Amino acid sequence: MPELPEVETTRRILEPLLLGQRVLRILHQDPTRYRRTGWAEGRRVENLRRRGKFLILGLEGGMEAVVHLGMSGGFRFTPDPHTRLVLSLPGQNLYYTDPRRFGRWWVVRAGEYQEIGLLGRMGPEPLSPGFTLGGFQASLGQTRRRIKEVLLGQEAVAGLGNIYADEALWQSRIHPQRPAHTLDPAEVRRLYRAIRLVLKQAVAAGGSTLMDQSYRQPDGRPGYFQLQHKAYNRTGQPCLRRGCGGQIVRITVGGRGTHLCPRCQPPQP
Repeated sequence: MPELPEVETTRRILEPLLLGQRVLRILHQDPTRYRRTGWAEGRRVENLRRRGKFLILGLEGGMEAVVHLGMSGGFRFTPDPHTRLVLSLPGQNLYYTDPRRFGRWWVVRAGEYQEIGLLGRMGPEPLSPGFTLGGFQASLGQTRRRIKEVLLGQEAVAGLGNIYADEALWQSRIHPQRPAHTLDPAEVRRLYRAIRLVLKQAVAAGGSTLMDQSYRQPDGRPGYFQLQHKAYNRTGQPCLRRGCGGQIVRITVGGRGTHLCPRCQPPQP
């Protein structure tokens, strides 16, 4: 958390507030996590885009502020006890909060992401025309890594994390431990469609707010996609696939808690 739907929801809310605004000050006390923020001061925000799980503020003069929300980062319109950075704009402030302190900011010259390695190797955006079935199939066919690990790795497709990887694999009836290269064309097609469907639904619902409340929209509202989860965080509950009769279990894949139904997501096809 936050994953693509939460970051995209944040982007859509902040975009009309930020476009054309001049950054007056960026206040914080952690130059290691929030690097070169002084370079952004005095510059207008020309665009706000998302790349995978990153927010990128395009600034006048060919600069960018790149924000990774980490495990618990987010923006608020009012301060709270976990405010780590204040983005001061004419007439208002935006407050960056991060209880677990894994979030990062970099201000860089546009496109110069050498110190942000993931941005340089990230795969296509799953809701864009650049994410094609043929390209996805080629990526999976080149690796023996387990499919859940491939989805989390960001190279085959950008923006998926633990929640939406579990949901897409459940939708497509694929076991998370299957080696990616063993998926046949029909399975790859199901997974491709499931990724796009799950992410579209999650964006429409404002993302997922879990029990720890670590993600909320900037105005404090929760997301609602957790009400539609079929696998993630449903350990011990009945599988919701019609006619299955199985039960959701939790295993570990690549060090990450992973949720699946062993009856309709068998280890072998």
